[in-house]
Amino acid sequence: MKKYSRRKLLQFSLISSVAGILGMDSRFAKALALMSTPSETEGPFYPVANQKDKDADLTHIDGYLDRAAGQYIMISGRVTDIYGKPVGKALLDIWQADANGRYRHPRDPNKAKLDQNFQGWAVIQTDDEGLYRFKTVMPGAYPASRTWTRPPHIHLKIFKPGYEALTTQMYFPNQELNKSDLLLGQKSVVEQSAMIVAEKAREGNLIFYEYNIVLDLLRN
Repeated sequence: MKKYSRRKLLQFSLISSVAGILGMDSRFAKALALMSTPSETEGPFYPVANQKDKDADLTHIDGYLDRAAGQYIMISGRVTDIYGKPVGKALLDIWQADANGRYRHPRDPNKAKLDQNFQGWAVIQTDDEGLYRFKTVMPGAYPASRTWTRPPHIHLKIFKPGYEALTTQMYFPNQELNKSDLLLGQKSVVEQSAMIVAEKAREGNLIFYEYNIVLDLLRN
């Protein structure tokens, strides 16, 4: 039998109380909860060598004169729980390939040239309202095998005490390789839509995207 934490039971109780006032049954009340962001594999290229600069601007490494090559993008959004409550001070661990499709990882077999000016890894926090933002480059596609090329994507781990830790990957709209990706293809249409960022605006060489994240409550 599925077990829930005391906090989650209290949340269900509150929604059920509201449902009773509004004349809704419990099944409808539970349907008010948001779907948590789908999880995904961490992949083999999580950073193994620590680095000093892990701030929210991945296009520039502290102390370097030059900046990363590629299409600059700004990603922002809000982290909430499944009831829409903002999750403040959540930790976001972010890593990705550079514009050439190469990771700053010693075991990346990709023969593409590594962009030495790309930070590649960031560790940031949401503010008190659950908001976050970081600047980076559009990650390049890269060969995962002879028959499989991974589409542009960014890896994330999200942590906050009292919530289920989430490891996931965000994808980008209008990418032809999304259709043939073996990982994204395992998700339902609804899950895929929750893992693809939404384009909001363009200013010069900068594209603004929105990606909201939903965490489930920790279960005992």
